[in-house]
Amino acid sequence: MRADGLAFVFPGQGSQTVGMLSDLVENFPVATELFAMASARLDYDLLSLCLSGPEQKLNQTEYTQPALLTAGYAVWRIWHDLGGARPDFLAGHSLGEYTALVCAGVLDFSDAVGLVAERGRFMQDAVPHGVGAMAAVSGLDDDVVVDACARAAQDEIVSAANFNFPGQVVIAGNAKAVDRASDLAKAAGARRVTPLSVSVPAHCRLMAPAAHRLQQRFDEIDFMPAAIPVVQNIDALARTDPDEIKQALILQIHQPVLWSECIAVMQENGITRIVECGPGKVLSGLIRRIDKNLDCRSISDTESLNVTLSTGNTAGR
Repeated sequence: MRADGLAFVFPGQGSQTVGMLSDLVENFPVATELFAMASARLDYDLLSLCLSGPEQKLNQTEYTQPALLTAGYAVWRIWHDLGGARPDFLAGHSLGEYTALVCAGVLDFSDAVGLVAERGRFMQDAVPHGVGAMAAVSGLDDDVVVDACARAAQDEIVSAANFNFPGQVVIAGNAKAVDRASDLAKAAGARRVTPLSVSVPAHCRLMAPAAHRLQQRFDEIDFMPAAIPVVQNIDALARTDPDEIKQALILQIHQPVLWSECIAVMQENGITRIVECGPGKVLSGLIRRIDKNLDCRSISDTESLNVTLSTGNTAGR
């Protein structure tokens, strides 16, 4: 492993915006081709939804998930076609893990598009609108947030869903239990508690029914060995074995995302440069909070693509 290793990461829900990747779609035919392939699989015009909305529909999880997967994979394909460097590791935040697995050759792109759309429906079916909630808690140690959730649960569910960086934990569960945990976090000295605008409470036990349905769906899809190791959310282990990857994905839907640990593991294996592929800069922001010394860049348009290609990130491997 080189001491200046390169990793690519892919964002999850919350990074989507109407108009995302419009510049890359205009300039690179492969992006248009991929959106056309996704649209054919989904039986609706995914590119039109991404470019023109409506925003409310794009933010519904069954539409958000294939949109972000296609956007992230399009950036990866453009990077590859232009001779960009092959990364040493891949990772994705929540949904973004599926994008990473497509890029690693574990999942066929068309299969993955259909799969994440179903994943979104499974998640929405598991918890009706208004029943669940998520909130980001900033300014407390992780164990304080975990304790607040345990005390707030009572006869409902609330737990840590994302360990994003030291000092920020996202919690998820029943809406009233999330409110109780938020109040306890504020009382414990949280700098900020921000309710998240999401349609489902991901990465908590409320998603267990979705995990069961997802496991059944996985039995119908071919998983291949990863050409590039993928660091997975549930335990920050880098995997290439398709059966192990599949089992980790099933657990991922109802267990927390250990994002800080994922970044730490890549650093321990020589990663010093990370490129975020897809709309927004959410992961770049999180990574800089984890370690400001990491060289972290994001690609979401032609300008950021060219800037990243012009740096040492294209060193041949």
